[in-house]
Amino acid sequence: MSRLYLPVGGIPFGQGFEGSVSCIVSPLGIEFALVEAESQEISGDYPRQDKAIWLTILLEGKARLTMEEQTIDLTLGDILYGPTGARDSGAKLDFSSKFRQLFIKVPHLAINPRLISPLSLELGHLSGQTGINHVLSGMLSALADALVDITEDQLRPLELTLTELLFTCLANRDGGLAIGSAANVRIGNLHNICQTIETLLSDPNLSPSMVADEHGVSLRYLQKLFTLAGKMFSNYVRIRRLERCRADLTSPRYSQLSITEICFRWGFNSSAYFSRSFSEQYDVSPRKYRRLKASLAETT
Repeated sequence: MSRLYLPVGGIPFGQGFEGSVSCIVSPLGIEFALVEAESQEISGDYPRQDKAIWLTILLEGKARLTMEEQTIDLTLGDILYGPTGARDSGAKLDFSSKFRQLFIKVPHLAINPRLISPLSLELGHLSGQTGINHVLSGMLSALADALVDITEDQLRPLELTLTELLFTCLANRDGGLAIGSAANVRIGNLHNICQTIETLLSDPNLSPSMVADEHGVSLRYLQKLFTLAGKMFSNYVRIRRLERCRADLTSPRYSQLSITEICFRWGFNSSAYFSRSFSEQYDVSPRKYRRLKASLAETT
């Protein structure tokens, strides 16, 4: 639990205790951990963590969340979420019976490019019984059941699906984003545009005008959306391509591909430019990064 930064606040005395944790990490660093244990309390904080968004779904057992003056009895399928590193707000999650939960931590490196207008998150609760929350809940429940059989390669499509569903659920929680309606429309439009970009990353001819035409908006409006979000279209596309290349460099599925083939696979048309961009973004060359990750895999 300490490895997952889940502080165990208390375990009932006078009874035996059993527990297990199964954990896998996706190519983009999203951590999935299935926790099964006897009743216990999780409370406290680990402020010195990398920035990330965490979420957990109750799969079996009984649990009660207490935060400030609010108490929530969780139903199976309910999801809790929040930012890592938050100072102790007195929140406490009490499992009053043997339980099973899936805990997920999504690093900002993986999620911020998709949530191009980051949400100011606090600890929160999503009912998993209806609507889009039910879809996310169902996906996470199925993932928990299959976790031990899923390979790293098979996690790649789940990364995109998870971040898309998470964004949608958070954006629609309790009436939506806490911003004005015009800004809400802009964020929704930008999110849809980013989804389209994700499907076109491999096209070396990807351009702002191509995406604008795809969505039936003017080039000026598209550029304005990125500007208001503090981004530039070209920089956003470059970082998303680099992230995809970085994942492929460590994937066994693409171990036979050269670095040049991988960079061309994701829309770069110059291996020299790719290598320079990769080094500037991650402080390591793509060749050295691949070699380091391969050595690490051999020793684990």
